[in-house]
Amino acid sequence: MKDPEFWHNKWASNQIGFHLSEVNPILVNFWERTSPNRDDKVFVPLCGKSEDLIWLASKHDSVQGVELSKIAVRSFFSEHFYTPTVIPVNGQHELYQFDELSIYTGDYFTAPVEPVDIIYDRAALIALPEDMRESYVERLLSLLKPGGRILLVTLDYQQSEMSGPPFSVPEYEVEQLFKGCKVTHLYRDDADENHPKVQQKGLSRFAEEAWLIET
Repeated sequence: MKDPEFWHNKWASNQIGFHLSEVNPILVNFWERTSPNRDDKVFVPLCGKSEDLIWLASKHDSVQGVELSKIAVRSFFSEHFYTPTVIPVNGQHELYQFDELSIYTGDYFTAPVEPVDIIYDRAALIALPEDMRESYVERLLSLLKPGGRILLVTLDYQQSEMSGPPFSVPEYEVEQLFKGCKVTHLYRDDADENHPKVQQKGLSRFAEEAWLIET
């Protein structure tokens, strides 16, 4: 993984351009493709202080997240005027719990996440360099119950034209990482020449994509 200090520093200095201040439209538009039920347990890896957590908690009784930065998690609860219960776990993590939401602070790979039915990954896989993605996905799949589903959001651009994160994870890599799963391409939004990434970085292409992964 990129040095954890990289992400701690991003949050400490409020350099969080990756954070969306509203619910991601892809989540709203495509969550139904995961065939969700109210009692399905949901997991959001590398969740930051995403507004998507609130949306998911309105539709499910159990939403778990993992986030490296305590700043992000504390900001999330304070901005929504929630007072969570905070429980030390394993000496490595803290569990912040409020109603349907349970967010672990600390390392994604060691957080004691309970098995879930559905995973929502908007900004986790694309936050990781190529040499970490396989082990990330192995851990992700290990947390899914039989018949589990993943709504995955990725970016596609020419990696040589811009250094990540967020990184480009093109279609062939998604299919390779989730080999053995059913991979369905749901959506692709190609940016036009006015998109900030295209304008500022001079990218030849920049697209956001969504996938349904079924085990």
